[in-house]
Amino acid sequence: MVAVKEYERADGTKVSAHSRWAPGGRREMTTLAVIALVVLGFGSSQTSGQGEPGRQDPQPKTTAEYPVKFPGWDKPQPAPKPTVSYPIRFDHDG
Repeated sequence: MVAVKEYERADGTKVSAHSRWAPGGRREMTTLAVIALVVLGFGSSQTSGQGEPGRQDPQPKTTAEYPVKFPGWDKPQPAPKPTVSYPIRFDHDG
């Protein structure tokens, strides 16, 4: 918005300070507001108006069983064993 300072017209009329829309700004803001209302309208209509009046939709029920148990949790695996029985030497300059 453009801010207009207080001034006096050529015929002597005093104009107080005010703000006004820039050229084309009102149309752009109206377009933006209409798009926002359409988006909000479609977003809220996805959940309302479904089913018969006074009827509750079924709610999902959990299928989880607690406490969670993993196979082999009580019997830990033994530590891994090396796949070779000889030492591996690495050549290095030292």
